Amino acid sequence: MDKVERLISIIMILLKKEVVSTTQFAQLFHVSKRTILRDMETLSLSNIPIYAVNGVNGGYGIMDEYKVDKRLLSNADIGNILTALSGLEQIFISEEVEKTIKKIEAMVGPLSPNRSVQLSFYEWEGRSELLQTLKLCQESIVKRRLVSFDYIDKNGTATNRIVEPYGLHFSETSWYLKGFCLHRQGYRTFKLSRIDHLAMDEKTFHPREDSSEQEREAAYPPELVAIKALISPSIKDQFIERYGRKSIEAHSSEWLLATILVPQNHTGFQFLAGFGTSLKIVEPRTYVEEFRNFISKMMENYC
Repeated sequence: MDKVERLISIIMILLKKEVVSTTQFAQLFHVSKRTILRDMETLSLSNIPIYAVNGVNGGYGIMDEYKVDKRLLSNADIGNILTALSGLEQIFISEEVEKTIKKIEAMVGPLSPNRSVQLSFYEWEGRSELLQTLKLCQESIVKRRLVSFDYIDKNGTATNRIVEPYGLHFSETSWYLKGFCLHRQGYRTFKLSRIDHLAMDEKTFHPREDSSEQEREAAYPPELVAIKALISPSIKDQFIERYGRKSIEAHSSEWLLATILVPQNHTGFQFLAGFGTSLKIVEPRTYVEEFRNFISKMMENYC
């Protein structure tokens, strides 16, 4: 944690607590008492009304008038932050996120243990295996260091890549690395579960001038196509969650008609096949034929 983050955290703590000792601050931020004293001087020079309390129960506080007039976050605000962070923690599986949650909880004091919003994710073993890859990618992005790795595409073809990493992207259940591939001389998006032998190079790079614009062009997902499908009422909720209620209309006593956008590739076919006999594609005919061929190839594995 750098000085600016620590100063903001100190203000948040003092807005919620009456008096906090130098020792408590030093232990929380893992710095010396002298560093905390300098932080308090910095805040005072910045017109934050810090006051000192001497004695055994002494420490530092913020004037009550400042708390009333300029309170930064309410308990509801903090609760929302903790809810969002707890979701990120379960997706990112990060020790740093867990520590941040504990620090914020310590800052604001005890909140209601019965939060109105709770998040739960599948504890897939593969997610924990990606942790080191995620950490290394994040470190390389921050340090502007090249990364090299073996990449296996959806067809099983393996290639070695050297990439300028620009960002991490989480989509539904998968993590992706966005960057500029030196071998392909273009912006690419790599699925982390297809990356092997990842290493961070000693060489650094300067972000390209067009990196922000090009990253968006290289983003996932691929080209989408509009299809119409008959769906069973039993899976209506899943389509509402993904596409909204406007995507569904009445059709018959047994079927609903859904108009949706799906990838025109194996990813889209796999998604639709997951609904089994609860879904029947009706338009366009070209997509129906491609989907039928996909199902036929699946059946060949069981002949």
